[in-house]
Order: sequence, then structure tokens, then C-alpha cells
Amino acid sequence: MHEAIAREIGLSGTDHKYLGFIIQNGEMTAGELSRLTGLTTGAVTGLVDRLEKKKLVKRKFDSEDRRKVIIVPNTKNTLKLLNPFFDKLNEKTSKLVNSFSDQEITVLEKYFTSAIDIMNEMIEQLRKQ
Repeated sequence: MHEAIAREIGLSGTDHKYLGFIIQNGEMTAGELSRLTGLTTGAVTGLVDRLEKKKLVKRKFDSEDRRKVIIVPNTKNTLKLLNPFFDKLNEKTSKLVNSFSDQEITVLEKYFTSAIDIMNEMIEQLRKQ
């Protein structure tokens, strides 16, 4: 689904995913984005180039260290581009969630919380290797 939405707005699925990280985390340096995503600094440069071309992010230089590039999300442009897709998705997802009983919601919440914990443990193990 994310790949299909990305194609509709002229991005790759990966660029769309990383744009989400940038929007979620706010301003960050290219190095921070590299650590967050696991991308090389060269790949981050290409990513930012593509997103900047679409006016979804901009670069600004750190006032104390001009070598440091800060990636600034353009949330307004991003939301304008993505909201038509995600408004429909949110509406349908809300209807689905509202169809579950409180007990079913509790089971789902336990599953997803536990699954996220397992994935985070795996990420940490992989980082240590």
C-alpha cells in the first residue's frame, strides 16, 4: 500500500518511508537520519536531494558548524500531498477498529505491543553485531 501511495505522489516506497521518519522525528542532522535509518551518509544525501526537489524537506546549515547539515521537514507540503490518501485509510481503519469488542482490542494491543518489543530487541541485537 505504501509503495502504491508513494508511486502516486512520485516517490519510491523507500523514500516515502524515510520521509515519514523525518516528519515523525522533526529536524535532524544527516548523520542522525543515517543512524536512524541505517542508510549510508551517501544514500542520505541522495534521499534528501530527491525529497528537497519535491519541496518536502529543506537543508539548513548549523549556525555553529557550517559542515553540519540539518534536514528540516516541510510538514505542510507533505500533508497536503499525503492527506487525501491517508484520510481515506484512517476512515476505513477507524470503522474496522470500532467493529472490535473491548476484549478483542485488548488482545490486539497486547500482540502489537509485544511484536514491537521483539522487533526493537532484534534491531538492537543486529546493531551490536
